[in-house]
Amino acid sequence: MTRYHEVYKSWLDDPEGFWSEAAKDVAWSKPADQIFANVDGLDRWFIGARCNTCYNCVDRHIEDGRGEQAAVIYDSPITGAKRTYTYNELRDEVATLGAILQDLGVEEGDRVIVYMPMVPEAVFAMLACARIGAVHSVVFGGFAPKELATRIDDSTPKAILSASCGIEPGRVISYKPLLDEAIELSTSKPVATLILQRDEVTAELVDGRDHDWQASMAAARAAGKAADCVDVAATDPLYILYTSGTTGQPKGVVRDNGGHMVALKWTMDNFYGVSPGEVFWAASDVGWVVGHSYITYAPLLHGATTIVFEGKPIGTPDPGTFWRMISEHKVTALFTAPTAFRAIKKEDPDGNFIKKYDISCLRTLFLAGERADPDTLHWAEDQLKVPVIDHWWQTETGWTIAGNPVGLGTLPVKYGSLAVPMPGYEMHVLDDAGKEVARGELGAICVKLPLPPCCLPTLWHNDERFRESYMEAFPGYYETSDAGYMDEDGYLYIMARTDDIINVAGHRLSTGGMEEVLAGHPDVAECAVVGIADQLKGQIPVGFVVFKAGVNRPPEEVERECVQLVRDKIGAVAALRVVMNVPRLPKTRSGKILRGTIRKIADGDDWNMPATIDDPVILDEITTALSGRGLVA
Repeated sequence: MTRYHEVYKSWLDDPEGFWSEAAKDVAWSKPADQIFANVDGLDRWFIGARCNTCYNCVDRHIEDGRGEQAAVIYDSPITGAKRTYTYNELRDEVATLGAILQDLGVEEGDRVIVYMPMVPEAVFAMLACARIGAVHSVVFGGFAPKELATRIDDSTPKAILSASCGIEPGRVISYKPLLDEAIELSTSKPVATLILQRDEVTAELVDGRDHDWQASMAAARAAGKAADCVDVAATDPLYILYTSGTTGQPKGVVRDNGGHMVALKWTMDNFYGVSPGEVFWAASDVGWVVGHSYITYAPLLHGATTIVFEGKPIGTPDPGTFWRMISEHKVTALFTAPTAFRAIKKEDPDGNFIKKYDISCLRTLFLAGERADPDTLHWAEDQLKVPVIDHWWQTETGWTIAGNPVGLGTLPVKYGSLAVPMPGYEMHVLDDAGKEVARGELGAICVKLPLPPCCLPTLWHNDERFRESYMEAFPGYYETSDAGYMDEDGYLYIMARTDDIINVAGHRLSTGGMEEVLAGHPDVAECAVVGIADQLKGQIPVGFVVFKAGVNRPPEEVERECVQLVRDKIGAVAALRVVMNVPRLPKTRSGKILRGTIRKIADGDDWNMPATIDDPVILDEITTALSGRGLVA
């Protein structure tokens, strides 16, 4: 039996009462005077409350007797390094680091950029900022200097925490030269940097600005320095996370302290079905919102154990690394991107590596970040023998908009659907004029305002851009920029970004629907469909498919079958005439396929190298493939 319907109705009937009750699971030094208010045109939650996020993630659990429980497990199949930190050890690391930041001049409200690889110190850095009331802004380790410089100038950090290098399969990336160049390029200059020296590379330090992480920690410990938790307002910012903007200037999504804690704590039990003390693994990077919410904050707020994984689903060393991690660390719930499973499926289609490990501890697999095609979902279910939950959320929301709530009791699965909206989100599917479309019809998926706790209250120092980006297109609603439909049972289907709804001879078509069909071909490991400009029809879809390992048939034969499959399943209206085999698809480091960049290449539009691209060489491969079919304008 599921409690979803009664819980959702209880929120709908009394939103403030619902979140007031949820807030009881968070420790406040002063409770809220008001649960919700619109202040100067911006929504605010838990007005007047005082709190500290690090206290709720660390100290509180020690006081409750969890001091010797594992808090953070670090596992790096790339370097072979492993380390487990108890809650007691986590507090000591974080409190010492917080004291170092204070000695460097960082005060409450100051910004600190964290530019680090997937090492436990990245989590310590975030929590240390939260402990002393500073605002962290995590930027992917290895980001290009120009991109890092724009974030330095926008957030004006007092300090930057970094490492000597990051390690990818087969290569070591020195961070310090990139950081030095970014500081040189930026107008705003940090007062200090703290550099974690890794065994693979020793960075040269600049006198007067750069400080050695390990030496600073040793000195602070010897002097008995440890930062206390600093109370901040619930509405004060906890962090800034930059997401790409359509103008090229990144948008600084702001996350507050109070609402962030309330919503994330609620999700661990009610959505993910995880209990304190269990091991929760989000196989992501702290540079992404998933890493913020479900590596660093939510599991620790809940008193669970979290994992920092420095590796890849394949190649570190093989497609069995996820199963080794689950077996060795007794993972209860795994959260990753569908792309990771498509990569594993491509390398190990029969699941032979899964059979090498005892993964009976795994209860649930959660997927988010890209559309989870039914073929990948079925494969994961068949291989893992556990429920596979697709859910949908965004950098801007910080937690699930829609999904199947394991903790409340799962609802019947409909393949291709995310299931239902979570409490806090009243969903509407609108046409271009802002009118509700009929159930089953494609439209823009929007959230009726106000947004729930944890969602962005604004953009960093740019309220006007916040309103323009999210609120202007559909007054009274938050525009998700995703397109899809809702069925008669209230289940949501996300079919594409609104930019990926293409207009073919007057027909509005979802590229996601075509991708779903292509993914069902037995020889296809992953795929993308992109709408490119056409003089006659306005736009036409073009399919890109990556074959599974071991496919030895002529590519053109499989391509013809793919075209026919879309014609059979969707009809001639789809107008998919071209499907091409490519060795790889261009993706961000979190696994999102860069469809917009492919479209610009085909249309001959100006385009910039995406800052988060995993391997720029793939765009050359795509350009060659398009040119070979005469499809570059």
